[in-house]
Amino acid sequence: MSKNPLDKGAQPPFPAQPQPVPGLESKMDPQPDYGERTYRGADKLKGKVALITGGDSGIGRAVALAFAREGADLVISYLSEHSDAQETVRIIEKEGRRCVAIPGDISEERHCIALVERTLGEFGRLDVLVNNAAFQMTHDRIEEFSSEEFDRTFKTNVYAMFWLCKAAVPHMKPGSSIINTTSIQSAKPSPTLLAYATTKGAIVNFTGGLSQMLADKGIRVNAVAPGPVWTPLIPTTMPQEHVKEFGKSAALQRPGQPAEIAPAYVLLASDDGSYITGAVVPVTGGQLMLP
Repeated sequence: MSKNPLDKGAQPPFPAQPQPVPGLESKMDPQPDYGERTYRGADKLKGKVALITGGDSGIGRAVALAFAREGADLVISYLSEHSDAQETVRIIEKEGRRCVAIPGDISEERHCIALVERTLGEFGRLDVLVNNAAFQMTHDRIEEFSSEEFDRTFKTNVYAMFWLCKAAVPHMKPGSSIINTTSIQSAKPSPTLLAYATTKGAIVNFTGGLSQMLADKGIRVNAVAPGPVWTPLIPTTMPQEHVKEFGKSAALQRPGQPAEIAPAYVLLASDDGSYITGAVVPVTGGQLMLP
């Protein structure tokens, strides 16, 4: 029997692999596929500059590589995963593009402003903003969600997006693009991810509102909604019994790989998506996001 062409990623069950938050991609088993051997660029972002939060690993790293192979220079922000960030810088520079990696906590407004200012200082422009970094934790009961954790989830996932957009928009020209990472959780929330799923619903609403606000400036605003994707967020924030079967509930019966998500960001960042704004693009492995 021929291999199913949709079976491009590792299949569950996965081994137990607990890591402390925020986790390292280099310690995951199996290693996520971020497209190093497969993504082929076509100069769709030639001469552009992109700022990607959470660009050290997972979806952010895959998007950074794809953007570089499309001709863009990059600024990637990350919390404290220095070794993963340096690996991302290595693969971007291998493509002949510049990549500046900036550590820090995007749950602080001043750091978000500094990221935009540093991007402008390094490259003199900002064409694509990808709000990708996120925080989540899992709990079985609402009483287990502390106010501090709930606040951190919103500050990282929603407030940072607002702060970065507010700082970036005055410097973005017509044809620029803002891409926000939401989730299947925005439409099908898991109770154990109560705080995270709530922020992802807010991101969809924020994307729709901002897209209307910026349309007359020629700045497009869209979101990508991944389903289960094999990234460091999974082994660091989920019970190991869930990690073992992660992605099995998708129609394709496996998690997506970061390399399979990145092309959606390229579409929305490039002129190929010139008539797309206010949209949520689902990349979910068959998990439906019907109204």
